[in-house]
Amino acid sequence: MATKWEVEKVRNIGISAHIDSGKTTLTERILFYTGRIHAIHDVRGKDGVGAKMDSMELEKERGITIQSAATNVQWKNDISDININIIDTPGHVDFTVEVERSLRVLDGAILVLCGVSGVQSQSITVDRQMRRYNVPRVAFINKLDRSGANPFRVVEALREKLNHNAIMLQIPIGLEEKLVGVVDLVKMKAMYFEGDNGENIRVEDIPADLKDDADKYHKILVGAVADFDDIVGEKFLTEEDPTAEEIQVAIRKGTLSLKLTPVFCGSAYKNKGVQALLDGVASYLPSPSEITNDALDQSDNEKSVNLETDDEKPLVALAFKLEDGRFGQLTYMRVYQGTLKKGDFIHNISDNNKKIKIPRIVRMNSAEMEDITEAFSGDIVALFGVDCASGDTFTDNKVQYTMTSMFVPEPVISLAVRPKDKSGEGNFSKALQKFRKEDPTFQVKRDPESNETIVSGMGELHLEVYIERMKREFDCEVVSGQPQVAYRETIGAAAEYDYTHKKQTGGAGQFAKIMGNIEPLDANNPDLTYEFKNNIKGGNVPREYIPACEKGFKEQMSKGTLIGAQIVGVKVELNDGAYHDVDSSEMAFRICAMAAFRQAYAKANPVCLEPLMKLEVSAPEEFQGNIMGQINQRRGMIQGSNTQDAFVVIQADVPLSEMFGYSTELRSATQGKGEFTMEFSKYAQTPKNIQAKLMEEYQKKREEEAKK
Repeated sequence: MATKWEVEKVRNIGISAHIDSGKTTLTERILFYTGRIHAIHDVRGKDGVGAKMDSMELEKERGITIQSAATNVQWKNDISDININIIDTPGHVDFTVEVERSLRVLDGAILVLCGVSGVQSQSITVDRQMRRYNVPRVAFINKLDRSGANPFRVVEALREKLNHNAIMLQIPIGLEEKLVGVVDLVKMKAMYFEGDNGENIRVEDIPADLKDDADKYHKILVGAVADFDDIVGEKFLTEEDPTAEEIQVAIRKGTLSLKLTPVFCGSAYKNKGVQALLDGVASYLPSPSEITNDALDQSDNEKSVNLETDDEKPLVALAFKLEDGRFGQLTYMRVYQGTLKKGDFIHNISDNNKKIKIPRIVRMNSAEMEDITEAFSGDIVALFGVDCASGDTFTDNKVQYTMTSMFVPEPVISLAVRPKDKSGEGNFSKALQKFRKEDPTFQVKRDPESNETIVSGMGELHLEVYIERMKREFDCEVVSGQPQVAYRETIGAAAEYDYTHKKQTGGAGQFAKIMGNIEPLDANNPDLTYEFKNNIKGGNVPREYIPACEKGFKEQMSKGTLIGAQIVGVKVELNDGAYHDVDSSEMAFRICAMAAFRQAYAKANPVCLEPLMKLEVSAPEEFQGNIMGQINQRRGMIQGSNTQDAFVVIQADVPLSEMFGYSTELRSATQGKGEFTMEFSKYAQTPKNIQAKLMEEYQKKREEEAKK
């Protein structure tokens, strides 16, 4: 595919959006127009086939995307000739890590928005993820065939809610059932999509009734891109009209600098506007060589190094996603620099430089694969027979580089799970092992007190899907307990500690003494969960014992004394101490630090924290009162609401512990017409009465364990 001469013809893009905005439908049309598939199947199609990119049975049944799927297509027409690696990502916030890991390796993205609902809660989340990885994007306003569609309102929302410099490159010809095509504001031509699947494009002059609107939006477009290119800027000032090519150059500059978002529009389901969007991907999104990728040089104190998209340079590749297929582990890899060849030896820098031979390289088309012998810089491919973890960096051992790690959110919900039959225990542990390896947000631990297996994830749906997958893929029926919310504990005030640990038995004893204080960390920065500061001067505590003290503090923070939850948001300072030449040891200082932390924690006004979820409910206007009543009953705080076309959208912050069973309640309160999305927002202090109840339950549990 891409040789070093053709890397500018490669586009690595992702398609991401709020749930149900039409991402998978759009990908299906792209596969059809690029000749990858020869018939269109819809996500919830009546033919029972389902969309190509939803290859998992569960995805077809539920009509949602669970795993990001990768495919490679060639888009060739009069103006474009490019190779596109596409990753279709899930919209459900429960599978947010799929979006994170995809954006980590992509060079550009298509942000899909619903022409009726516009910018929704999950659109805000994926936009934040794109910003985190500096991904240039184009927007596609989809579903303009639906009643109530209004692309102009969506562009306004893009500007107001997401702070995008969003500029329309097209306006629709007709809306709702009258949608027939789009006006291209760059070339000032009308495009009609005809034929059974919209494959025939007819280009005409702009219809007379749209001429004024087209002129108005063309002027806005030229004015907006004038800032990015001197030629267009000069022509704009002298009121001269720049050529289409000049405008395209300016749009590309603005998009790559992340200061402009070009907006396309159409309807993927009705086959309108998709080919023009593909031309936009070719014209405005970057090739791998136009993106800056940094690695950390492990042989030079983790110094930041700029990687070049060059086949001749030493190999650097990142394993960003794992899947267990029929033929063993499939490892998705992005090649940043150098070349991967079948039969070559590569080294896993993240796993002690482990040497691995590449047995097989494939290019993916959802669940189908095509064998290739080599992959070049800028490529996204999959490898068989490479055992590694998600996020590992591979090189040819000429350099010791690792890629920077991706952001993994903390899980917020847990379930106790066990196999229904004793005979299923082997498959049960195999399944947990596999899922944990492929999804960093799916965590498994053993509760030492109850001896139960606890799985944690991003939401009810997330864990539900994994339990269902155990049944289907591993033939293992699972019994699950009540969902458990991931509460936390923190401190409300500063407190000091002064603790001496002394133990004298025959022979050498144990001695350690430490003094210092603990204080709350910045509440406005939720990523700060723990900080340790060593203020010891003059060797009152020898340097070799400091890490043992920190280890003791950390260990004690894993379980608080109020409700047995993890302690967060604490800064620990070690100011002074004493030691004994014979009796002091690392173990003595670790035990001393644990006891000192308990001593200070009891005086520091400890409180419980609960996860708050950002809830967005949409339903017909007549149910607004019912919905708000339900939210208030669940201790929710209404943050805002807006109405459009007889539909109301309500935003609220609600404690996760109150949200179990909400979907059933919402359906019955809105005659099945209401829908909601929910994502983790932040941790907040638990009300006094709830905290007292949690403490009582924890106390009871401890007493029961003690009796056993």
